[in-house]
Amino acid sequence: MAMAAYVKLILGSVAFSIFWVLAVFPTVPLLPIGRAAGSLLGGILMVIFQILTVDQAYQAIDLSILVLLFGTMVVSGYLERADAFKYLGKLLTWKSKGAKDLICRICLISAISSALFTNDTSCMVLTEFVLKIARQNHLPPQPFLLALASSANIGSTATPIGNPQNLVIATQNGVSFGEFLIGILPAAVVGLLCNALLLIFMYGDLLSVKKGQQDSTVAFNGDGVDHQLSPATMSHVETTNVDSVHHESLRNRVNSKQAMGAAEVPWSLNGAYWDHRNQKLWKSCVYIVVVGMLVSLLMGFNMSGTAITAALALMILDFKDAVPCLEKVSYSLLIFFCGMFVTVQGFNKTGIPSALWELMEPYAKIDEISGIVVLALVILVLSNLASNVPTGMLIFSLLCALPSFR
Repeated sequence: MAMAAYVKLILGSVAFSIFWVLAVFPTVPLLPIGRAAGSLLGGILMVIFQILTVDQAYQAIDLSILVLLFGTMVVSGYLERADAFKYLGKLLTWKSKGAKDLICRICLISAISSALFTNDTSCMVLTEFVLKIARQNHLPPQPFLLALASSANIGSTATPIGNPQNLVIATQNGVSFGEFLIGILPAAVVGLLCNALLLIFMYGDLLSVKKGQQDSTVAFNGDGVDHQLSPATMSHVETTNVDSVHHESLRNRVNSKQAMGAAEVPWSLNGAYWDHRNQKLWKSCVYIVVVGMLVSLLMGFNMSGTAITAALALMILDFKDAVPCLEKVSYSLLIFFCGMFVTVQGFNKTGIPSALWELMEPYAKIDEISGIVVLALVILVLSNLASNVPTGMLIFSLLCALPSFR
């Protein structure tokens, strides 16, 4: 790509720099408008500075990625309503064999859920369960929260829907869900194992709590506070519970006989019973739709079309106003991507990415191991110093400047 005019080159660099700074530091004192507004500002400046025309700006926005993001967020919202993450939380403590076993389970469940339902959703929902489990077992929460966060990032790399930058890379290069999964899964598995072993090694002393110290008796009175009970109190509570259960059983028998004698409506037709049955049926339908979506993605169907179809199917099955679920969609993220597409396209038109790659190419030959290592280190440093999405888009724009990469 030929270098643009000198003035446009400077103006385009200014627009991209504003986008980059606000994406990395959304509350910068000089302009604390956030990532979404900063992204829009960068895109609008590309048009105002005549780097792009209005039509070129519209064409730069990849609707398939936006539809895929929207669909996956809607599906995640319905999964949360169907208690999918609650069941995942229960798996954390099911037949658990101690703190080290628990940290391995958190790593595994966090990685799988983030690969299928995005890492942000997994972290937000599972954090509550991890904190509750650590509190109930009198364990420090830090190792388990680190396991949750790190494993979510590792697991999200395995699929195109795991995080936003994966969507961009897979969609704009025509990589199917199955191809992406097969290519990244081995590295994700190795990374997950290394992460779990490293956490156990770092926090081995904290996790090596004796079983007698963990299995202290805990009572819950409904106020969310754990209360330690003495043996005498426990004996009194157990006796009281037995008596209350016996009296409650007798009362239920009398009420049942009176109800049958009065020829009232049978219990099986009770409204609450059918509401419970309908709720279970609805949850089952949600899980069937989500499994069907994942199978369709693995079979190579269009990812955005599959996601939005699954989202629409869940709205219809819910048979209610979809506004409460739609309100959980992160529209600020969608706006951020719209502005980012326009800004990156304008930055590419300045010719700076291709010029930068010409300087880097002798040291970063991506067809050799040494070049891959250099590129990986650059991405690693920039992702930690800045942010993963802007860094991913910057590296992607540099790679797109390669004739062999197009």
